[in-house]
Amino acid sequence: MLNYLDLSGTHHEVGAALGRFGAKALHHYAQISPGWKHIMRFRQHPMVQSMQELVREHHPQYWAELQGMAQGLEMPFEDVFVWNCRGDLWAWGPDGCTTVQQPGAQTLLAHNEDGDPLFAGHCGIAHIQAGLDIAFTAFVYPGSIPGHTFGANAKGLCMTVNNLRTLHAKPGVPRMIVTRQLISLPTIASATLYLRSIDPAGGFHVTLGQAGTDTLTSIEFTNRHTSIINVSEPAGHANHMIHSAMRHQPQIITGSSGFRQARLEQILNAQPSAEPLKILFDTDNSEFPIFRKDPNDPDTENTLASARFEIQANAVQWQVHTSQSFEPLYRLTNDQIQNQATAQPPLCAQPVNQ
Repeated sequence: MLNYLDLSGTHHEVGAALGRFGAKALHHYAQISPGWKHIMRFRQHPMVQSMQELVREHHPQYWAELQGMAQGLEMPFEDVFVWNCRGDLWAWGPDGCTTVQQPGAQTLLAHNEDGDPLFAGHCGIAHIQAGLDIAFTAFVYPGSIPGHTFGANAKGLCMTVNNLRTLHAKPGVPRMIVTRQLISLPTIASATLYLRSIDPAGGFHVTLGQAGTDTLTSIEFTNRHTSIINVSEPAGHANHMIHSAMRHQPQIITGSSGFRQARLEQILNAQPSAEPLKILFDTDNSEFPIFRKDPNDPDTENTLASARFEIQANAVQWQVHTSQSFEPLYRLTNDQIQNQATAQPPLCAQPVNQ
C-alpha cells in the first residue's frame, strides 16, 4: 500500500497534514525501533542545538514545516527535529537506495527507495504546494520532511537521493533540510548553486534531471566537500561515495552497498541500455540483491517503492512501482498525477486548516 496525498497550505499546515498522515505509524515505530531509541539520545546534543539554529536562520519555512509536523504527529518538537537529523548523527541508520542513470537520446533515471521495513505499507506519494514555493510530488515517510527520497517538481526538475554513511559529521544544515530545498528549486543550476553556498551536517548522493536536457547531474556532498559531475554514460549508484574527488572521504561501505554497486556496473557494462526497472528488480546475488525484500537484510533495509523517470523535451514522465511489478501504481507528469485510474483516492486534498 502506498497512499496518495494532495496537500496545500502554509508550510506549517502542510507539515501538520504530513504529521497526521504518519502519526499512527511513527508512534508504533517509536515503541519498537532500536534506531528511534538510539537517535533520541541526541536530543540535547550541542550539535543538534547548532543545527536548530541554522535551520531557523537559513530555512525558517522548513522550521515551520517541522513544527507543524510535530503538532500533527502529537509528538515533542525536539523528538521530531532530531529524527529528521538521524543521518547526520548516526551513520548506521536503516536508509539505503539504489539509482540507475541512463543519459542519452532517451534520458532515463530510476531509483529503488530502500528504507526500514517497519515503514512498509505506511508511506505515501505526496503532491505538495507549500506557500508560494514550486509544487512537487515525492515519496514520503511517516514523520520525515519531504525531499530526501525521489520526486519531481512543477518546473520539470526530478531528483533521486541515496544515503551516504559519512563519518566525522559536524554542525551544519541537516542533510534532509538540504534536499527539502533542492526539490523546491527550479533548475539544476539553482540546485548546484545552493549546494555550493551552504555547509551541510551530513551527506547524501543526489541525481538531478531536468526536462529539456539530455544529461544527468550526479552530486555527492558531505560536511566537508561537494562533488558535482555530469553523467554522460550509463551509470549507477548505491550507498557510498564513488566520485574520484570523494571516494577517499571517511565513510562506511556495507556489504550490501558494495555488492549492489558492483552488480550495477556489471549489468550496465554489458547492457548500457538495459531497462532500468529490470536492473532495479535484480536479485542475482541472493545475499546482497539490488531489490531487497529479505526481513533479515544485513542493513535492515527493504525496497519500499521504485521510480522510473523519462526526461523529455518539455516534461518529465514518471512512474511509481511496488513489489517488483512492471505495472505502475502511479503515473505522473512533472509533479501532477497523470492517470487517476491508477491512483487511490487522494488524502487531505484540501488546504489544511489549523
